[in-house]
Amino acid sequence: MANRNALAQRTEQAAFANAKRQIAALDGLTVGELAAKYLEVFGIPTRTRNKDYLRRRIAWRIQEQQEGGLSSRAVERIAQLAPQAPARWHEPTTKKAGSGAPDRRNKPGLRDPRLPPPGHVLTRIHDGIEHEVTILCDGFEYRGEHHRSLSQIAKLITGTPWNGFRFFFGNSRGAHAAGRESVE
Repeated sequence: MANRNALAQRTEQAAFANAKRQIAALDGLTVGELAAKYLEVFGIPTRTRNKDYLRRRIAWRIQEQQEGGLSSRAVERIAQLAPQAPARWHEPTTKKAGSGAPDRRNKPGLRDPRLPPPGHVLTRIHDGIEHEVTILCDGFEYRGEHHRSLSQIAKLITGTPWNGFRFFFGNSRGAHAAGRESVE
């Protein structure tokens, strides 16, 4: 009996040491490697490229797998207290490794509700030049060319990456920044 307890204790210590090594190794990984590790430990691809966030989330997941997640009592209590809350504490639904999040851009009817209706023309003055973008059902038209996002157009106009919604509307809620742009 004593040998079994000692063996179990050594196995547990080795597992903890392995988890510590895995977590320590995260510091030397690139963003791409962290994204691959995220897919490995969570079973779903990440949508972020924030290196610090990825390291923290992966380290948390490694520890959770090592030490066990929430107790069944805690999970039941969360479900009871907040049945409509997003279940970030749940195990992710199992997806095949190659399948990512659904691509909403190519499905009809799933456009950003903050955008004006198709046919609407956005006008933005940048460096003294007026730029007009027509909203289409399946994207945007700028200077006779079709684009799938406002961010692509904002980058064409400025030469630097921009959040397209913020560039054309002033902030993420769509309110206009005073004196910077207008929507007709």
